[in-house]
Amino acid sequence: MPEQPPYQREGAIAATGAGGAMDLATSEGATLERTPGGPEGTGPQEKPRSLWSDAWRDLRRNPVFIVSGLLILFLVVISLWPSLIATQNPLKCDLAKAQEGSQPGHPFGFDGQGCDVYTRVVYGTRVSISVGVCATLGVAILGSVLGGLAGFFGGVGDSFLSRITDIFFAIPVVLGGLVLLSVVTSNTIWPVIGFMVLLGWPQISRIARGSVITIKQNDYVQAARALGASNSRLMLRHITPNAVAPVIVVATIALGTYIALEATLSYLGVGLKPPTVSWGIDISSASAYIRTAPHMLLWPAGALAITVLAFIMLGDAVRDALDPKLR
Repeated sequence: MPEQPPYQREGAIAATGAGGAMDLATSEGATLERTPGGPEGTGPQEKPRSLWSDAWRDLRRNPVFIVSGLLILFLVVISLWPSLIATQNPLKCDLAKAQEGSQPGHPFGFDGQGCDVYTRVVYGTRVSISVGVCATLGVAILGSVLGGLAGFFGGVGDSFLSRITDIFFAIPVVLGGLVLLSVVTSNTIWPVIGFMVLLGWPQISRIARGSVITIKQNDYVQAARALGASNSRLMLRHITPNAVAPVIVVATIALGTYIALEATLSYLGVGLKPPTVSWGIDISSASAYIRTAPHMLLWPAGALAITVLAFIMLGDAVRDALDPKLR
């Protein structure tokens, strides 16, 4: 038999190191880099998402949010620029056409004064959106500040605010509007907005108070306090960003409620007054002609219902996205 060549250990190591072992090490390294956490979780890890980023991701996938958001965007656009889709003057009336139905150029017909119903419905969007947004901002700011401070500091101020909110909760909203707004002679929207803020802040205040009390007991807040963080820093940096989610949810739903409340007060004659163009005023005027000219009531009432429904749907979608119990 031919003599076998002696085993060359150094050569084998060199050959392997020059080719196979180096390739193996490279492939293993690439595999570890592609694996989240690396071996035993020591490699680079994915950065955890915050509550707001998770909420935005869920909202983008929610068809209810998309539909309601697009509808609200359309309402906001026509409230800012109603002349984009309505070329008539909402205050220009022709008694000769009173209560007439749909005609070319006037798809919704005419009201009891001969005004174009379509134009008044479009221009009525501006008043409703303005009242709803301004009232919601006022209620959210006032209620959040009072409730947040009461929940953070507690003590006598918290007890006093709780009793004040109980008193406001005992006042019927519609009855309070009939009493307070009946003595107001202004034709602007500000008395109505002021009334809504006056009777609406206790709800937001109680929600903000409970949220702050819950958040301030968390470990990260106690740790920041132990490290010497001031009260203002605790409120602004640690408590407010985590306690504001319930306030946003309730305020979004309440916006639609305030729009309906303005229409109710205007229907009863204590809210907005002519010549202001409002859905509530048009519904009140059309109620006497519901049998002979139902189109006068149908269109402003339908616009009001769709607007309120859009904001309620948006609030429900935001609530589902921000509620940690649903995750």
